[in-house]
Amino acid sequence: MTRAKPKSSSRQTGSVHLIETFLDMMSAERGAGANTLAAYRRDLVDFAGHLSGRGADPAKASREQVRAFLAGLSSSGMAASTQARKLSALRQFYGFLYTEGIRADDPTQTIAAPQARRPLPKILSGEDLEAMLRMAAEDTSPQGLRLSLIVEMLYGGGLRVSELAGMRLAAVAGKGEFIRVTGKGQKERLSPLSPAARSALDAYLAVRPSFVPEHDKNNRYLFASRGTDGFLTRRRFHQLLKALAAKCGIDPAKVSPHVLRHAFATHLVEGGADLRSVQTLLGHADIATTQIYTHVARDHLSRVMRAAHPLAGSKAIKKSS
Repeated sequence: MTRAKPKSSSRQTGSVHLIETFLDMMSAERGAGANTLAAYRRDLVDFAGHLSGRGADPAKASREQVRAFLAGLSSSGMAASTQARKLSALRQFYGFLYTEGIRADDPTQTIAAPQARRPLPKILSGEDLEAMLRMAAEDTSPQGLRLSLIVEMLYGGGLRVSELAGMRLAAVAGKGEFIRVTGKGQKERLSPLSPAARSALDAYLAVRPSFVPEHDKNNRYLFASRGTDGFLTRRRFHQLLKALAAKCGIDPAKVSPHVLRHAFATHLVEGGADLRSVQTLLGHADIATTQIYTHVARDHLSRVMRAAHPLAGSKAIKKSS
């Protein structure tokens, strides 16, 4: 006699089928990448396991059950950003079930995402950056010329490391003051090329052939490499900058390509640049992302005032009689 499967097992199998159907839709119709799909799968399987342990079915989960799941994440000390990501996965999933007529409602519709406090970006001082630029410029070997250009473009243009790693030679063609950058979402923008960066670029281009692999003479990447990708990887950019920082006596943990991009934006705001201009230069889609640099600059100015103003330490200033 065949024994019937436990209901929990049957329920779990049904959940897996729904999750995989949802992921197939995300891949086929919305072009979700492999990393996005993997993250959705982890979050949804985690939620399904949570409900299965309580005898519940994800396809029929109530708003209270979703809230209880999120409350458990919060009480466990999970970061608000991670909680928000899991809620986003649930919203996408239940939106799909509602659209497909599998559910008559969306239990996540009125659940607010936990608010994560955006951390202020790490920045380097102007003195640190000058030291890195000087140190890089002292090395006139092909590797040194390449590193000098990397620092000039990351800090001088505020580029993302992904933009620099995949940059084509065609983007720096000509002798203009701007280069064409392809950013997130394949959106193009113009990035300034300072006289120092132009000089570093010309010096590097003269030695670039030494980095081009023998089997790839038609390599079209600015930072050509003998690696399998044909260009310098983002990981290698990180390694080069950290090694340079160590030579300058700067804590390598403080330095990364993104930190140089933050320094570019922060120093512009401190110098009086308007946010719209900084937004354009950084390639931010939303000015709210750029506004964080006003907080960084404000904190910097407050520290300067407290350190330099003779009355900054006074709790009160007596009125003159």
